[in-house]
Amino acid sequence: MKTLNPVLAGPILRRTNPRELTLWMATSQCPSRLQLALKNGTEITYCDFANEQVYQVSNKLWIIQYHTQLTINFAHKLSYNIVWRETQTSALDKSLYYADAAWIDLCLSDKSDSIIHGSCRNPHHSSDDSLIQVDRLIEQCITSRLDADRPDLLLMTGDQIYADHVAGPMLMAIQRVIKLLELPNESFTGAPISDATELYSLSRPLYSRDHILPTYTDNTRYLKRLFDKTDTPIFSSRECENHLITLSEFLAMYLLNWSPELWDAIQFGSLDAKEIIDHQLMAAKDLQLWNQEKSELDAFVVGLPSVRRVMAHIPTYMIFDDHDVTDDWNLTVGWEKAAYENPFSKRIIGNALLSYLMCQAWGNTPEQMTEDWHDQLKELFASSLDNHAILLTRHDEIIKQLLRYEKWHYSIDSTPKVVVLDTRTRRWRSESNLNKPSGLMDWEAMVEFQQELIGLESVVVVSPAPMFGVKFIETLQSIATKLGNPLIIDAENWMAHPGSANTLLSIFTHTKTPKNFVILSGDVHYSFVYDVKLRYKQTDSHIYQITCSGIKNQFPEPLLTVCDTLDKWLYSPRSPLNLLTKRKRLKIFKRKPAPSHHNRLVNNSGIGIVKLDKEGKPVEISVLHGDGTQTTFPETNSES
Repeated sequence: MKTLNPVLAGPILRRTNPRELTLWMATSQCPSRLQLALKNGTEITYCDFANEQVYQVSNKLWIIQYHTQLTINFAHKLSYNIVWRETQTSALDKSLYYADAAWIDLCLSDKSDSIIHGSCRNPHHSSDDSLIQVDRLIEQCITSRLDADRPDLLLMTGDQIYADHVAGPMLMAIQRVIKLLELPNESFTGAPISDATELYSLSRPLYSRDHILPTYTDNTRYLKRLFDKTDTPIFSSRECENHLITLSEFLAMYLLNWSPELWDAIQFGSLDAKEIIDHQLMAAKDLQLWNQEKSELDAFVVGLPSVRRVMAHIPTYMIFDDHDVTDDWNLTVGWEKAAYENPFSKRIIGNALLSYLMCQAWGNTPEQMTEDWHDQLKELFASSLDNHAILLTRHDEIIKQLLRYEKWHYSIDSTPKVVVLDTRTRRWRSESNLNKPSGLMDWEAMVEFQQELIGLESVVVVSPAPMFGVKFIETLQSIATKLGNPLIIDAENWMAHPGSANTLLSIFTHTKTPKNFVILSGDVHYSFVYDVKLRYKQTDSHIYQITCSGIKNQFPEPLLTVCDTLDKWLYSPRSPLNLLTKRKRLKIFKRKPAPSHHNRLVNNSGIGIVKLDKEGKPVEISVLHGDGTQTTFPETNSES
């Protein structure tokens, strides 16, 4: 193990504008030795990391949630650095700066008319990490002094980590990080293991966790009761063999996803598959899969300095989707009942939410999260420092509160306003059948959403799942639901639940809601753009469904091409089938991507770029792909 650098991950720029500055950072040194330096022209101000903004997880890991009101007039330009208190020299790696700079420069803005957005960043997927291309874009803006061309903000719209689809080498790296940083142990109830230490020491721990994950008896389907007596896994992902379980694992995953520092410290490049088999950490049958995943992760690590630099320079906002916790999270009432009545699965889901709070949610609404969660987190980790274990009762209590929390959604008071939806924890649950998909938001959440919109001329809405999806794929999801297997192909879309679908359409047609809706979505692992207009009303209102996914992920081919082709054939404007299934009050226009392509769905890892005019209408919609190419979506006038 190499000597730890003081800043393990970050700084990540979070909610930041001309009135406030928010940073997230993980350090291996006590933050009292570090300071934040703010530079305004030639004047430098040094700020301490106050005790109430620091959470000591272990003797080698502190997580800093820094938020301050900006009282100095920075004239929309600001530079910052993390320095040693004693010498006031930089504690950051040089790779965080662009060109020959010695500071991190940023633009303070209330605008949101130039947005970078994307979701689904799977470290061991074979596609390229498109955040690296954002790094090159920002570098070009800074070196050319084109501040006006710099993106205003980065919206990460779900699946920032994959807790349910973890590569074998990644799990090995996570366990090395836990040991290196002395992250705390935790105890379990109702589980086949007593604590985290026992979990880590299981024989052949890689690619075998599906055998200890909890199951339940599914009595909601008649055919299963009759012919299949086996229990159903609560964690339904097909690749859950290395599913994250402990809080320490989730925290280590975030550190490894966002920074190169710990990969170097644990000497990841020296991991040898033969040695791991010899030590009985995995079975010989998994050797080929290990080598493939190790190769992909090696390439992923090479790009992390660029990813880290991007997140240090652009205000970054985040919202969870299923893979940040687990696949099919809260998809049906039956799933929720099984998951939350089992203490082991409840703990795993709670650990995912606790790590999301600490690593993602806090920076979205720092003042709210400090008020709601500061005392509980301080108590939780204070109890673990002496004996290196989290107190069971406090751990269970904070998870109980997290599972009831209903303020994960938020908005950004920019021009235009950005409204970010929680489509996971406030579901419109089906009352007729435990196995039917829940609506993505319940009535109360939808009413709150509408109140956010009243009186606005334009708005940017972040919905992790597309509000208007591919009709053929939604039909397949509907068929799977009727056959009693909604978990097979993630039957979760806005139109799957009549209550939430009709309420959503009513919001769009309300006379006091905005004229221009820009909806940014991800989740589906492909990209597309729809123009949506009201069918029976004379109005200049427009809805733009812009979907970009994934940052480092893709849909299986040739399956997507087949779905795209069948969607065009079966649901063309003149198709009898389409006449029966039209969304009654809306016209859907599918934009054709350029360079010219016969498909409407783009299947290449990428991150979205959206530029808006003064009225909030898109003047540029494009996807910057991980391989450096770019796809644009010019306007179309034909319904399809």
